[in-house]
Amino acid sequence: VQLQASGGGLVQAGGSLSLSCVASGRIFSSYSLGWFRQAPGKEREFVASINWSGTTTHYSDSVSGRATIARDNAKNTVYLQMNSLKSEDTAVYYCAASGLGSAYYVAVNDYEYWGQGTQVTVSS
Repeated sequence: VQLQASGGGLVQAGGSLSLSCVASGRIFSSYSLGWFRQAPGKEREFVASINWSGTTTHYSDSVSGRATIARDNAKNTVYLQMNSLKSEDTAVYYCAASGLGSAYYVAVNDYEYWGQGTQVTVSS
């Protein structure tokens, strides 16, 4: 599975952003998908995940209520919509795929495949 993330950019605080991640590979629909982010000098952290069928989602406390993850298996694409952006949301955002299938895996090591990352910068 290869992943290609896009949609990052510069956004004002309070604004919204939509990220997309397109995957190649015929087994996409059997994988759970996640979004992680890494700010300068910090470890990569979990943001959101969705199970293989799209019926279950999970969010970190820091984005819960402001983020929505969704997937379209027909398009091999996972999305992350974020609203009410804050300066602390500034980071490189990565999409990832896990053969575990469940949405409840939040550790970096639970995910085998990673996209290249897309920069999100929130200006205050």
